[in-house]
Amino acid sequence: MRVFNDSTTTYSAVFPHPPQGKYYLVDSGYVNQQGYLAPYKGSKYHLQDFRDGPEPEGKEEIFNYAHSSLRNVIERSFGVLKMKWRILQKIPPYAPHKQSRIIVACMALHNFMRTSGIADKHFHRCDSNENYVPRQAYEDQPPPEVVDDAANPMGTFRDSLAYALASRS
Repeated sequence: MRVFNDSTTTYSAVFPHPPQGKYYLVDSGYVNQQGYLAPYKGSKYHLQDFRDGPEPEGKEEIFNYAHSSLRNVIERSFGVLKMKWRILQKIPPYAPHKQSRIIVACMALHNFMRTSGIADKHFHRCDSNENYVPRQAYEDQPPPEVVDDAANPMGTFRDSLAYALASRS
């Protein structure tokens, strides 16, 4: 959250906020705010909690289960990319524009390999096992800060999604 706040403040003119009507999926360390969709706090969230316990109940648990499932796909992808392109684990302290180019180059190479059908052992593990998450890519990251976002307007949007998901169950 500190890095996020610094980025949106220091580079506010160029920070890539989501387009109007879109949002980024963020974890519980982030504020549920316009353009950033966080899970409900104080409710079961992690996939392992759902696997080891009863089915999700109520709109908040059902929403958090769907949110966690999507977030797991994203984490797996970033984890595999960090394992494949080791420079992404600890980008050297270059200027921000050079760091951005390193990330874009890695993603371009990855996309080229995927669209060309080139065998990719790293993503094959991810493709063949939906539970595979290369944890070592996240070992040195600090735990997220907890922020209270109860009064945020994005909560109405989250509630509408949660009600829609709960009504389908």
